[in-house]
Amino acid sequence: IVGCLKKNDGRATFYVLGQRVKSYPSTLRAMQAAGNEIGNHSYSHPLLSSMSGKQIRSQVNRTDNAVKKITGVKPATIRPPYGGIDSLVSKNVGKPMILWSIDTLDWQHRNAKTTVNHVMRYVSDGDIVLMHDIHEPTMIAPLELIPKLKKKGYELVTVSELAKYRGVKMKNGKCYY
Repeated sequence: IVGCLKKNDGRATFYVLGQRVKSYPSTLRAMQAAGNEIGNHSYSHPLLSSMSGKQIRSQVNRTDNAVKKITGVKPATIRPPYGGIDSLVSKNVGKPMILWSIDTLDWQHRNAKTTVNHVMRYVSDGDIVLMHDIHEPTMIAPLELIPKLKKKGYELVTVSELAKYRGVKMKNGKCYY
């Protein structure tokens, strides 16, 4: 995915689980070196809205520290697992929360062509597309999807770049789509 983005002059934000980053240090470094953004997706993928403030902060901080240890940079944004946001989550994450405008449901159907078709049918300027690169079909789908999006005139950017281009100054604890 990183190579395909680079070949097509695109970037993305990869939301990672803290418990998994130490298993993929070279992948995280390659993502970063190619201009991609690494975001926080919690440490172990719990529903943050079912946790205490202390537990939420632990999930965020442990992931921030794991990513920083490998890349030298703490994630600027978080995508709460399951989109689970409430006032307690907002108060405790300490960074902007990013959700999505297109859910490919790739984790459910696990079919690359279905993912590509879904995005191409619904995509519009400014969309944030949710995909899960832990599934093989989702690792394959971007290889077709990225060039198709570029051919249609879309620019693939990180979440932080998108906010900047839209003139949005993201705030900690606020949710963005």
